[in-house]
Amino acid sequence: MTLAQNKLDQEHYGLESVKTRIIEYLALIQKTGKVSGMVLLLIGPPGTGKTTLAKIMAQATGRKFARISVGGIEDVAELKGHRRTYIQAMTGKIIQEMKKAQTVNPLFLIDEVDKIPHQNFRGNPANVLLEMFDPSQNQQFEDNYLGQEVPYDLSKVMFVCTANSVDTIPRPLLNRMEIIRISSYSEVSKLEIARRHLIPNALEDYHLTEKQIIFQKQALRSIIRHYT
Repeated sequence: MTLAQNKLDQEHYGLESVKTRIIEYLALIQKTGKVSGMVLLLIGPPGTGKTTLAKIMAQATGRKFARISVGGIEDVAELKGHRRTYIQAMTGKIIQEMKKAQTVNPLFLIDEVDKIPHQNFRGNPANVLLEMFDPSQNQQFEDNYLGQEVPYDLSKVMFVCTANSVDTIPRPLLNRMEIIRISSYSEVSKLEIARRHLIPNALEDYHLTEKQIIFQKQALRSIIRHYT
């Protein structure tokens, strides 16, 4: 847990309550030795570092990182694949990402769960997520392309979801999640983030030194107030 705490402190200024909740979540997984049924939901406005937090969790736990976005997905087949009888059939996004990760226990980030469409004639994508998260089903996850004879085990995957709001997340899905809310940054926090992270990264990207360009505090405040 010390590694996780150091990683979080190094990459994220502030957010103390959020980082504490994440450490508690990781500690419980480490204590029990399993992730079954535990899904973390990071709720907050765009640009607050939800994806970065998930990547740090993956690094801290020694897991590969996999990611899909479910915002706007209306066809269940995008997640679960098409049957082999279809022309150009292939596995769904879930199995594709697991293949890219090349491991059975990655940290799997599912973005924009609040923008997942409701039931339509192509199925309900939310039900696929429920199948992925449910400990009684995810050991035998069925991709349409692989078929029932080749079920895939998702029970070792650490699932983390992100959303901007809980209002549009289907209730059965929300009930399976541990919610961590990430608020917007204050002006003071934004100033520190710029000085500790954004400016050093920009200098490195453009091969500049601190002697070649200076960012005055008042200039940074003006950028924060008028452009962020």
